[in-house]
Amino acid sequence: MTLEHRIARLEALEAIRQLKHRYLNACDLKQVAEIRDCFATGEINIDYGPVGSFKDRDSFVALYESLACNERVIDLHHGANPEIELVTEDEAKARWALYYFNLDAETGATRQLGGVYQDRYRCIDGQWKIVETAFRAHSMVESAART
Repeated sequence: MTLEHRIARLEALEAIRQLKHRYLNACDLKQVAEIRDCFATGEINIDYGPVGSFKDRDSFVALYESLACNERVIDLHHGANPEIELVTEDEAKARWALYYFNLDAETGATRQLGGVYQDRYRCIDGQWKIVETAFRAHSMVESAART
């Protein structure tokens, strides 16, 4: 493997890390356009279990807006422990751990969630995009609203 190939590989891995972090941060900050831009255009696969499955980014973003884009919802997404594998120069897959915290600012109810993302990425016109993502929760803790 040449030095140029090794550098290109490292740059791709870092770009994918940045993409996933940009997505998680955009979810927390309710940056809808940024969330949309993390996904490829056209047919993709988003499977978030009970939240829903989506075949394009716009249908997912529409649901996200309806559920999360209000002052009442405060979210924190923490992605960790990435295992990223370059399948080809333009295709990659990864597994990420997620810790999610949600607060209903009006009632004080909270939800903590742990789980795993399984993602696939494609480099399109020099930019890495999410083309497939599935999330499965393995733990959840909820606290009731304050009375």
